[in-house]
Amino acid sequence: MANIKDVAQRAGVSVTTVSHALNGTRFVSDDARLRVQSAVRELAYVPSAVARSLKQNSTRTLGMIIPDNSNPYFAEIIRGVEHCCFTAGYNLILCNSDSELARQSANLRVLAEKRIDGLIFVAAGKDPELGERLEALHLPLVLVDREVPGLDCDLVEVDHAAGSELATRHLLGLGHPFVACISGPANLSPSTQRRAGWKRALAAAGLSRREGDVVRGDFTSAGGYQAMKTLLARPVRPSAVFVCNDLMAIGALCAAHEAGLQLPKDLSIVGFDDIALAAYTYPPLTTVAQPKQAIGTAAAAMLLERIGDPRSESRRQILQPELRVRQSTAAFTPG
Repeated sequence: MANIKDVAQRAGVSVTTVSHALNGTRFVSDDARLRVQSAVRELAYVPSAVARSLKQNSTRTLGMIIPDNSNPYFAEIIRGVEHCCFTAGYNLILCNSDSELARQSANLRVLAEKRIDGLIFVAAGKDPELGERLEALHLPLVLVDREVPGLDCDLVEVDHAAGSELATRHLLGLGHPFVACISGPANLSPSTQRRAGWKRALAAAGLSRREGDVVRGDFTSAGGYQAMKTLLARPVRPSAVFVCNDLMAIGALCAAHEAGLQLPKDLSIVGFDDIALAAYTYPPLTTVAQPKQAIGTAAAAMLLERIGDPRSESRRQILQPELRVRQSTAAFTPG
């Protein structure tokens, strides 16, 4: 690849003149500028982003770490982030921690070495040293979806508890005597908050949680499948289940079909997220919709704002979920 010295030699000018001609930072005669432009075309010269970033102390690049790039929920958030980055003239480096703490730490180290200007971060599980590790980076930072204990920084998330209340109240409103729950991992704040909203809705209806009515999954379809099989093996089979994300709900639908149940006649299921696939399951999934692209756009905009004008106080942006009623829920029929 040609470098700036090659361009200078071809154009018959100094390296400094090439730099000023390309960046418009100082007057360059028309003749010299035309020769530089001709040399750039002939040599297919591309300016070094690394050299420019060292000089300007900015790479115009943001980093983003997510725990599972196979989950469509995160894919839709990334779309919002990328749109905002592109509009603002920034690049995005995306890393997948695969919900592994060691890999997450390696991702943080790689992004720091890339001299990113800021980081959008979705935590993978509980790491007691994560807060200190993030603070040590001295980078503008926005958390998405999951808080990091002990870390005071910008955050964008949906009201998880309010969303699970919507789901549970919907099922209770259909006459179901009780609503079981397939929860997410215990070490993730969205799981805790969604389970809390489910409990709150039960309490408001005068119902107490019963032993065995909560089964933990891992936010994957396979986890939802196994959790639903566990629920259906209980002595008293539930007539309604709130599932803490759509991927697990899809697995739960599969387990219910395998058990010979007709949905929603024999069993009603509500998910959480409203991924694009939720409208095309059989039956189409009733779910709590998160404004995923808006979450991504808000996180990127908040990060760019902090990069451009650092603030002393952190900010939290809590977005509201909505219930999308489809055909996986129906009124309870005793039988």
